[in-house]
Amino acid sequence: MSDTLSLLSLFSSSFLSATLLPGSSEALLVALLVAGKSTPWLLIVVATVGNTLGGLTNVIIGRLFPLRERSRWQEKAVSLLRRFGPAALLLSWAPVIGDLLCLLAGWLRLAWGPTIFFLCLGKALRYIVVTALTLQGMAWWQ
Repeated sequence: MSDTLSLLSLFSSSFLSATLLPGSSEALLVALLVAGKSTPWLLIVVATVGNTLGGLTNVIIGRLFPLRERSRWQEKAVSLLRRFGPAALLLSWAPVIGDLLCLLAGWLRLAWGPTIFFLCLGKALRYIVVTALTLQGMAWWQ
């Protein structure tokens, strides 16, 4: 796979993984790191941008289509967002609650600037940790 195709695949995977669709961008990131397809920082940036845009898609969906049905997860996420505001979006990478946090951030109409900042920061930190652990593991095996 060419470097351009690798980056496009990572972007697509990270975007789709951040929406309500299932995906595993971390596995692709690790595979590309191991294969040496690009520099680690470029892979982190591409994955972060894709995942952030996917998360923002959920925020927009939350603004356009308010949630009607109440669930236990929704109540917990609303409580978290009301308590911590956009900073709660640092957890937007987490399974199950991450997508819900993004949807509810839109539903609650949180300010765009802080929403984008914390959403992007949370996504970036996750990819930085995955990359660091992968590179450390690769060094250990050599």
